Order: sequence, then structure tokens, then C-alpha cells
Amino acid sequence: MIHFLDVLFLNKSAMRNPILNSLYASLDSLDGVGKKNQGIFVKLVGGSHVFDLLFHVPDEWINRTNIVSVANAIPGEVATMYTTVTRHTVPSRKGLPYRLVTRDDSGQITLVYFNFNRYSLEKEFPIGTEVIVSGKVDEYQNSLQMVHPDHMMTKSKSENFPWVEPKYRLTAGLHNWKVHKTVKIALDTVPENFPEWINKELVSEKGWPSFKEALTNLHVPDQYDLKKFKLARMRLAYDEVLARAVISARSRKKRREAKRSSIPASPDKIQSLLETLPFKPTNAQSKAFQEISNDMNQGIPMRRLLQGDVGSGKTLVGAMASVQCVANGLQVAFMAPTEVLARQQYDTLGKLLSPLGYNVGVLTGRNQGKTREGTLVGLAEGSIQVIVGTHALFQTKVVFRNLGLIIIDELQRFGAENRNSLAKKADEPHILIMSATPIPRTLEMAEYGDADSSIIDEKPIGRLPIVTRALPDSRMERIVTAINRAVSKGNRVYWICPRVEDDTSGAVARQKDLENILRMPIGLVHGRMKAIDKDESLEKFRLGEVKILVATTVVEVGVDVPEATIMIIEGAENFGLAQLHQLRGRVGRGSAESYCLLMYSDPLTEIARKRLDTLRRTEDGFKLAEADLQLRGPGDTLGVKQSGMVGYKLVELPKHKPLFRLARDEARTIVSQWSDEETPKQENIKMLLSLLSPTRQK
Repeated sequence: MIHFLDVLFLNKSAMRNPILNSLYASLDSLDGVGKKNQGIFVKLVGGSHVFDLLFHVPDEWINRTNIVSVANAIPGEVATMYTTVTRHTVPSRKGLPYRLVTRDDSGQITLVYFNFNRYSLEKEFPIGTEVIVSGKVDEYQNSLQMVHPDHMMTKSKSENFPWVEPKYRLTAGLHNWKVHKTVKIALDTVPENFPEWINKELVSEKGWPSFKEALTNLHVPDQYDLKKFKLARMRLAYDEVLARAVISARSRKKRREAKRSSIPASPDKIQSLLETLPFKPTNAQSKAFQEISNDMNQGIPMRRLLQGDVGSGKTLVGAMASVQCVANGLQVAFMAPTEVLARQQYDTLGKLLSPLGYNVGVLTGRNQGKTREGTLVGLAEGSIQVIVGTHALFQTKVVFRNLGLIIIDELQRFGAENRNSLAKKADEPHILIMSATPIPRTLEMAEYGDADSSIIDEKPIGRLPIVTRALPDSRMERIVTAINRAVSKGNRVYWICPRVEDDTSGAVARQKDLENILRMPIGLVHGRMKAIDKDESLEKFRLGEVKILVATTVVEVGVDVPEATIMIIEGAENFGLAQLHQLRGRVGRGSAESYCLLMYSDPLTEIARKRLDTLRRTEDGFKLAEADLQLRGPGDTLGVKQSGMVGYKLVELPKHKPLFRLARDEARTIVSQWSDEETPKQENIKMLLSLLSPTRQK
């Protein structure tokens, strides 16, 4: 009997419960969307189905129920008021606004329109008309005004006034009212009496509304009730968390039921590797390897996440795992996300494993002709025991003689389809995932719930703390002077820019400026360069042929130049904590004292200031990851994306953090009780997965 998760996402509509058909309808089937507007709606909601629009939930509600007089309106705040039109003022020349003056018994307020249809305004709101108007009040030349009111209609039509208005994230070309109107149309397509997939006792305990009630409460609120808003958001967030938790629980159960030959520990071979090192592994490295070794020695496929802060020595642990695998006659595939990192890992693993007699190869997009053919033959016959590669490893022509272990560096940079295609080249291989971006426990449970976790929380002995300072960009000249002095003393410098090309802070312009000022060659690396040119520039920096490297975030992960001691991050306020920490980790990899200068432009937002202060105070990547969640505001997914996490539609961290453990427990119960006989509960769970699984039917 094939398990439901193995067949649920085969893209066959016959497998879908008919109750979902209206939600799976195309967005262009909705009135007001059509073929003309479908593209812009898809861009906004990230999908082409009705349910994608319904899951584009508002970040907040705007309360327009507090009606005030003109005299009591507060500048800077949203106000709703009843007034009477007293004058229309047509602009005397092009570029000036149209002004519609209204007043009540307490005073006068001017409604200002820069984009206007004069005749429409005069026809709809003639002098003497009583109107209801709502929007942000401003003060201009000692008078109150409202620029482009959010809503304005005659008093006689006020029954249609949006007293409580959902506020949506928007994209260019769509207004809030248009999104709201379209969502209401979509909401009408949701069937009544929609099945419940959450444990009913939990729904009752939490006071959550049903699925359709939650959508209705959020999109079409009947009153300004923040408790109702929070309960609806919490319920829908739990739906999404539960969907992912079920997938993780099923994956774990299925893996534990699989069988494969164990790979016994090889203490003599490991000792031989350690004896070649000029240092002793940290206790954390030894502990992590022991956990990996024990996993491989069992008769089930390993799935383990190895987390280690920048510079903590994950590659050595991966090399030790490779030795255990190769010593037992098996091959290892080491996946790196970029050409530069693959060749760097190839050099590192070659230095570690070649003295033991192991053959390490590399396969990237640059391998062509006889070199590529020789590598493919070596993998097929088994003479290449460890292969380091990029996406080139996924290709059909890549065949292994006996692949036993896959090590994935920075998993989030590979698509699921690519990862699976590599895993299919072996019979239930062990998989070790390495992440240099520390992951908060909440996100780890969500993204790697089917994997066990090992953490390297020590830095190698002899590493000094990195001195971190935040400076305004108004001190640019002094910074450049200091850099010139440092370079003259033999230091090497990274200079990070937030963009490739920009009039002020682009990498291309900055490189030219520094060359003109310092009168020395300056290296340049950015994502638009050809791979061979990037490699050449990085190699010159590594060898010291250039002392300063201007780059974008392409050097964020894995680039290892121990001689680099200074990191300058220009426009630091534009980066999330996780990315700043990764960039800082490019220095401090040798024995010399290192520095990180965070350059920012005033004025800083409060969030940006806290972010830079937090980075300045600690080098602990796990603390920074937790802080990143705490600092993020509603709808701000920057930190999650920069941490490599898959985006959510309905989950808002850290607000919904408590839901993850609840969902994990319920998911494990669901999977443990699953049977071959279809039950209503199982059918409901399948509907949940069809709507909210990341791998749902497209």
C-alpha cells in the first residue's frame, strides 16, 4: 500500500477532494481579475489559485469607527469625520493639487488631491453635500488637511463605509481597496461547513474559529475586535505549521522504517586523520562527529543537521564522517552551493584526506571535455572516493559505484528537486546537512523536523574576538585613511557594498573610487560577474596580489582568507542580523586581531539601530539568530530569508513560536495512527496538505 504522502502531490486533480475545487480555481476566474490583472495578483500573493489570495491575510486592521470633529482631529493620526463641502478650488497651473474644502461646526479641513478628475469630484461632491471622510490628518500652514483621503463618500451612502478596514501588503499597481474587494469575492467561493483538520479539543481549548470563520473574521471584520483578529491569525498560522509538521513526522517515520547496511566506526582511520592536523579538534567538534558516527553505524539512513557558527570547523567534522564512510568502501558526495565554494572545499578536503590515500575529485560547471569524462569514469568505477561539486552533481550522467554519504553545505541554496535527484543516485544514503547560519530552535523544528541536530558551539583554540564598531558614513574619509594605513602594514580588507551598481554605495563605483584615492589595484567580486572572473579576483585576494576586495554578499558564506583582518560593511542598516554576522565571519579566521566596521546612513530606524547594537555586543550566532526573530516586525520576512528559511504565508515569527511544539506533537499522533483504510480525519489532513504544504499541488 503506497502511503498517502507518497502520492498526494502527484498533481492529479482526481486525488483532490471536490470541496477544494473552488479554492483551486484560477485567480483569473474572479470578477475584477481576469487575464488582464492576473499577473499582478500572482506577483502579490505568490500563486495563481484562489486560496493563494485568501492566504494573503492583512497585517492589521485600520479602525475608522472613532468619529471625531474637525477640531478634535490629531495631526499624524487616522481620523473619520462627517463634514459638509463648502468650496472647490481648481489649481491655477499644472502640478498644483485640487483642493476640496469641507467643514463642520467645529472647524475646517481641506481635502487635497494631486491625481484628480475635476469634473468627477464636482459632480459627486457639489457644494453643500454632507460627506463622510477618513484618512491621515496633516497640518499645513497652521491648517488641517487630508491628502488623498483613504475613503470619501456622501453621508447617504455611509452604509457601505469600511468602518474596519483590513490593511494588506501591496505591490505596484494594486491599491488596498482593490485587494480587499477581490478577496471578498474569493471568500464567497469557500464552501460552508468546511471540514476541521485540527484536533477539536485543541480548537475548543484555544478558542479558535473554524477555518472559514478565521478567513472571514480577518478579511471582512464586522467590528474592531483585536482579540478576534489575533485568534483568527493564530488559528490559520497553526494550520500552516501543522501541515509542515505532518510532512516532517511522516518523513521521519518513513526513514526509520527504511533499511540500509550500517557503516561501522573506523577509529584507527580517524586517528590517522587527526594526527595530520596542527591542532586538536574542539570538544564540540568531537561530540558532533560522535553523534554522526553513531547514526551511520545504525541500520537506518541518517538525517542530521550540523550547525556551527562561522569558523567553528564544520568542514573537519564532515571530513571525519567522510573517512568513516570511505574506510568502509563507500563514496561521499559533498555539495557546495557555488563554484567558488566547491573549489575551496575541494582544496580543504584534499589537504585533509589525500595524505590518507583517499582520492578527492571536483565536479562543477567548469569541468568540460576530458577532465569531466575522467571524473565521471572515476565516480562510476569507484576510484574517486570523495567528490565535491555544485549542481553539476545532479546531472543524469553522474553515476556512483557505491554512494553512501551525502554532505550538503548550506542546504537552503539548493532546490528540493535537485537534492532529491542526488539522493536517488544511491540506495537510502546517509545525509548530513551543514549550516553556517545558526537556526533558532523554532525554525529548526519547522524546516528540519525530520532530522536530528548536532551543534558546534565552540570556536577553535586561539581565535580572538572580532572587534565590532558602528560608524556613520559621514566618517568615510577617516575610514579610508585608516584602511590605507592598515594595508601598508600588511593587512587585507573586505569592503562590502549592498548593491552592484548605485551612484553612492554600489560595488562597481566604490572599487573605482578606492582605486583613485588609494592609488593601488582594488579587487572586485559581485554576482553579475562570470564565474571565472569571480574566481580570478578571489584568488588574487587570497594570494595577496590585491590587498582590498570590494564585494557584494557573494562572499557571505564559505570564502576563507585567514590573512583578511578587516571587514567594512557599507550600508549595514540594509542587512539583517544573520547576514551581517555571516559577513563578519569572513575575518577573524587567523591568529591576528580582526575588526568589523558597520557603516550606516543617518537617520537609523529603531529596528536598524537595535540590530547594529546587538551585533556589536555579541559574536554568538545562536543568540543573534534568536534576537533576529525578536527584532523583526509584522510582515518583515527579511531575517527569515537571510537565514535561508522557507517563507511562510501565515506564520509570523516570533509571535507564533508557541505553535510549533503543539503542531509537532499533534502531527506525530496523526502519523502514528494512520491506517490503510481511509478515515474522515485522514481525508481532512490530506485537504490541509493540499492547501498549505510547501509541496502542494501546483
